[in-house]
Amino acid sequence: MNDPNGSNDPSSHPATSDMETDYVVGQDNIEGQLGPFGFDIHNRVFVVSALASSVFIVLTLMFPERAGTIFQSIVAFSTGTLDWYFMIVVNIFVLFSLAMIVLPYGKIRLGGPDARPEYSYLSWFSMLFAAGIGIGLLFFGVLEPVYHANVSLPLGIPSPFGADGELDPGAIPAATAMGLAGTYLHWGIHGWAVYVVMALALSIFTYNKGLPFSIRSAFFPILGDRVWGWWGHAIDILAVFSTLFGLATSLGLGAQQANAGMNFVFGLEVSATAQVIIILLVTAVALVSVWRGLDGGVKRLSELNMILAVLFFLFVLVAGPTLIALGGFWKGLTTYVTEFVSLSAPFGRDDDAFRQDWTIFYWAWWISWAPFVGMFIARVSRGRTIREFVTCVLIIPSLFIFIWMGVFGATALEQLYASPDTSLVKDYVIDNYSPELSLFGMLNELPLTGLMATIAIVLALVFFVTSSDSGSLVIDTITAGGKIDAPRTQRMFWATVEGLIAIVLLLGGGLSALQAGVTATAIPFSIVMLLMCYSIIKALNGELQRR
Repeated sequence: MNDPNGSNDPSSHPATSDMETDYVVGQDNIEGQLGPFGFDIHNRVFVVSALASSVFIVLTLMFPERAGTIFQSIVAFSTGTLDWYFMIVVNIFVLFSLAMIVLPYGKIRLGGPDARPEYSYLSWFSMLFAAGIGIGLLFFGVLEPVYHANVSLPLGIPSPFGADGELDPGAIPAATAMGLAGTYLHWGIHGWAVYVVMALALSIFTYNKGLPFSIRSAFFPILGDRVWGWWGHAIDILAVFSTLFGLATSLGLGAQQANAGMNFVFGLEVSATAQVIIILLVTAVALVSVWRGLDGGVKRLSELNMILAVLFFLFVLVAGPTLIALGGFWKGLTTYVTEFVSLSAPFGRDDDAFRQDWTIFYWAWWISWAPFVGMFIARVSRGRTIREFVTCVLIIPSLFIFIWMGVFGATALEQLYASPDTSLVKDYVIDNYSPELSLFGMLNELPLTGLMATIAIVLALVFFVTSSDSGSLVIDTITAGGKIDAPRTQRMFWATVEGLIAIVLLLGGGLSALQAGVTATAIPFSIVMLLMCYSIIKALNGELQRR
């Protein structure tokens, strides 16, 4: 992500607002300082985050059973008691994003009236595609559509497998369409609206107001000069933990799927030990990538990943039932649009399993990833108008995800309904729930199963590495007071911490622990993001008045 003008540092672009001097008062209080091992740190944020992460890792390893019980309690409270809260909060983010498109704020340009985009549409769209799309494409692409169409049944659609277990062909079209629509709900504009709020706040307060590239900067209109003190420290520390646990969840899922794939292809035992070894090995590769830097490490891995992902998708599309897959994608999309309000409603629905077991986890996961992905999107979006920015961030990545999951999901559902007695998809998703194996169950029905399963494993591992490397950069930026050029050793430290947290969460309770880590940080950070919406509007009102 090199800046064509020679710098990819957001702080190198001067603010154009005449309020700039008011906004930068006291910001030198968060300047980093050179610490041990050459770390360029914002002392309080770095020290508190590092110590708290270390304590969490040690205590979870010392008391795994107790930790597992606590994790399960957090998940139960978040999904069972606060489900209405998460549904309302994310709907607010959707409405906020749509308002940015239609209100006069949409004509404001990120970086000021004279700013121009630094990347072409093609390059920008490619980077939006990469942002926020990781292991989930592989882990959930088959799992979700099949599960929703046959088990969780969003909006009360009857299952094609009746109470007696017999297949009812007449129920297949509606179940397939709603299963895909439920998947699109979790991966569509609701999630990307969360990213819009974070990325828009960082862009406005960095490019238009001249503040450091840090989460706390968005709260200057609310806190004033106190944002450079402990109030700001608390916001940045919370952002660090939100990012850490969001990434750890992705890394844990990646390890589970890689382990399952190795079992499917090579017979390697599926166990916590194997998954820990995978995390350690891949974290080691991530450390090498971090050491090589952005261009020599993560950029090349991302390019490799993009090529493999596209080829993998095209193989499934061509080798599978192509017309059925494309038709399933379209039916799912039209159902998603027509049932958008019903699927998004926080009250008055009977499908508690769908909402509490799936939707709430996703909304918490998106919120936890917001600092990570929001910073990335903000770094590549200077020069866009707010209307252009919000429209593209909501639509472009969502459409790609819809196509991917529509093709994978429709292909797997066709296999399931064509041969329900022998389908591995049915075995892994419905009969003996093994979510990490769902993709390989679908590949088992296609040609070149061994080769494509191996490519899927490689894709999962590379997603693992690039997420860890990119996440280290973001946490680095936050703990260094908004700088993006902190020393390599500091990024290596955070890459190591991410891997260790993923390990202790897996050992402390598996998937439920991963979900608990996400929801525990998403609850307070969602409040931060709600306040961020108010702060954005206040800053934009100032921009309109100035003009």
